[in-house]
Amino acid sequence: MTFSVIARDPATGDLGIAVSSCILAVGRAVPTVRPGVGVVVVQARSRRGLGTSLMAGLVEGTSPQDLVRHASHAAEDVDRQIAVLDARGEVAADTGRGSLPASGHLLGEGSSVQGNMLASPDVLPAMSQAFAATTGGGLADRLLAALTAGQDAGGDLRGRQSAALHVVSGTPASEDDDGIRVDLRVDDSGDPVAQLRMLRNLQRAYDERDYETLAVFAPEGARDLYAALAASRRGDRAAARSALEAVRTRPGWSTWLASMAGDARLAAVSRLLD
Repeated sequence: MTFSVIARDPATGDLGIAVSSCILAVGRAVPTVRPGVGVVVVQARSRRGLGTSLMAGLVEGTSPQDLVRHASHAAEDVDRQIAVLDARGEVAADTGRGSLPASGHLLGEGSSVQGNMLASPDVLPAMSQAFAATTGGGLADRLLAALTAGQDAGGDLRGRQSAALHVVSGTPASEDDDGIRVDLRVDDSGDPVAQLRMLRNLQRAYDERDYETLAVFAPEGARDLYAALAASRRGDRAAARSALEAVRTRPGWSTWLASMAGDARLAAVSRLLD
């Protein structure tokens, strides 16, 4: 019914999960994540509270191996599929005998892929290989590469509906940093993994101030603003002036621009209209 990948980035310590399923809002049902603690995956026909109790075990210092071992012997969880990753990269997983075939899990170095009711036995090996082979980008991109490979190999036997991507820091949250690096969800879509990749690309554009991309893909009301910033960056004064004039014609935007006078990026563009 679901396929997922969890992993720790040894370079940054970040922890994450990418998951997809033919259910509504899989990002609500399957992952439990906590900065500085770990990632828990609860799939198949599992108790809804199992993820919370497994995360509580990580908080208390119990190892993933012990948590999974205990859950595997619990009669009420015979149908479940779980995977647990802690902040040190220790990982354990188990596929209960009630999980629907094709099902299973594969452990890697600081990572695990798992799935049940899969369209093909090739899904999990494809995910594991893609994660190991993807060296560019950060943890989020490696997780997405694995999820994409799983979908391309058949994914969920029933079809496609939702997907989610979560990445958190390997250190606990603080007043200055909530520890959330990526939190993206596609709750209902005919091609959720592809849409999740689009959201990740859009988030990257915001993070990297890629104004050229945002001028095309940002919400309609903000596109002219990003077009002005992009044109200003590349030295096209005429295009920047035209785009900024379009921004100022939108109701309320002139007031907002005036309130942002102290922002160096906007001030430089606004001077083109002076």
